[in-house]
Amino acid sequence: MSDTLPACPECSEAYTYEQGALLVCPMCGYEWSASEPSDVLGVAVRDAVGNELADGDTVTIVKDLKVSGAGGGSIKVGTKVKGIRLLAEPVNGHDIDATVPGFGRMQLKSSVVKKA
Repeated sequence: MSDTLPACPECSEAYTYEQGALLVCPMCGYEWSASEPSDVLGVAVRDAVGNELADGDTVTIVKDLKVSGAGGGSIKVGTKVKGIRLLAEPVNGHDIDATVPGFGRMQLKSSVVKKA
């Protein structure tokens, strides 16, 4: 039965079931309408100045960022990052996955970028 129903938009578990007109997740207790588009359930990710971001956008870094880990360094203001990907579930406040020139793949916070 659960292979025809969508996974829970809150916790991504596949154990959803129907209860009248609603779909219910027994794992987290979240209830939603089956006719409701899944895009409406998510929260819009906005940049530092309030523009809504989407997958594939190009953004510019708005403040110097220190990079910890392998080699360290810092990402300078004005660095252009192309083809971002928004994360479904933020990790420690980082809600963007991107390839930063000179640093490689990393996660960024939407509060430090501006849509180009």
